Amino acid sequence: MDIILVPGLWLDASSWDAVVPTLTDAGHRTHPLTLPGTGAPAAESADIGIADWVAAVVAQIDALPGEVVVVGHSGGGNVAYGALDARPERVAHLVLVDTVPPPDGSIISEFEVVDGVIPFPGWDSFDEPDVADIDETTRRAWAARTLPVPAGVPMDPIHFHDLRRHRRPVTVLSGPHDEGALRAMLEQWPAWGSEFTALEDVRVVHLGTGHWPQFTQPTAVGQAILDAIAR
Repeated sequence: MDIILVPGLWLDASSWDAVVPTLTDAGHRTHPLTLPGTGAPAAESADIGIADWVAAVVAQIDALPGEVVVVGHSGGGNVAYGALDARPERVAHLVLVDTVPPPDGSIISEFEVVDGVIPFPGWDSFDEPDVADIDETTRRAWAARTLPVPAGVPMDPIHFHDLRRHRRPVTVLSGPHDEGALRAMLEQWPAWGSEFTALEDVRVVHLGTGHWPQFTQPTAVGQAILDAIAR
């Protein structure tokens, strides 16, 4: 299979480097992406929104033959879900890494804008369960490698148009939550819960990690993606 790897906010294609060998050793072709405007100053990225990020993934789907697998981490999961909505007939499987499908009209999150872009806010800005498994060496290394993202992307509402997205198989690789806990959490967010329960073929895999398992457990992430493809 061709596997498109969509990074989360502040990350580029290299964030998947440790996951890729598990996938390529199994015979798959990987296509890690760096999304438009990542790392660019406001003068070059002010007009870029979530639709542009979705379009970049769709362009990669269109450049490949046959069906593909799309993997999205965190906010990149919103982007991957938008690409599924745009090309439901082309996506054989959607894998979401520590995120869930967003409802129509939702945003990734709100962050402080600095000099017209959104820089990485630092590990201390995240809940402890999200970062508990990231050691200091990894924190320092990746904090130095993070890139600002266009200010419009995280707070730009995403919109969907094709209900066929609900019919395609989805696997959620959940860091801290098993399926029961994840579903209970989604009951507190009715719009997200409704989108999740609309999926006709969804599986939750509990990784037992924080929010960045591609850094802390990359082989497990790769194997979980392989298992999803096999399913």
